Amino acid sequence: MDTNTNSTGTTATGNGSTATTAQTSGSSYSAGMGTSQGNTAALRSDLTSLKSDLDALVNRSASMSDEELSAEHARLMAKFSSVRHAARGIASEATRQFSRSMETATQQFNRAMETGTEQFNRGMETTTEYVKEKPMQSVAVAVGTGLLLGLLMGGRR
Repeated sequence: MDTNTNSTGTTATGNGSTATTAQTSGSSYSAGMGTSQGNTAALRSDLTSLKSDLDALVNRSASMSDEELSAEHARLMAKFSSVRHAARGIASEATRQFSRSMETATQQFNRAMETGTEQFNRGMETTTEYVKEKPMQSVAVAVGTGLLLGLLMGGRR
């Protein structure tokens, strides 16, 4: 009798029946994985594998005994549980990364606003001091600027 074991833990025997081993795919989500992209790729791969296992089970279910169906159900539920747990972990990590990014962006925005406010206030102080020290020159500059703008705008009517 020939036996073949595939990557999902299902063993096909030469007589057409199947036996299962208790194997789940949770090992691909270990903490040592390193990157969320790697975890996402492993999750995608395991979802594809789970779908293939379900399709294969649907095709074979008519020829399986109740005991074999129960064993397949238990194996697939364990695999599904592992995939669900991994998906939650990936979602949690994505949420943490998004929160850190938003916090960093908020800090950068606040620093830029502080810098801009300080520069605006220095400009206002400098202008106010200039006007107090040289009021006639300030009026002359304002009148000259007004005339120049009036000429530029008046020519466009």
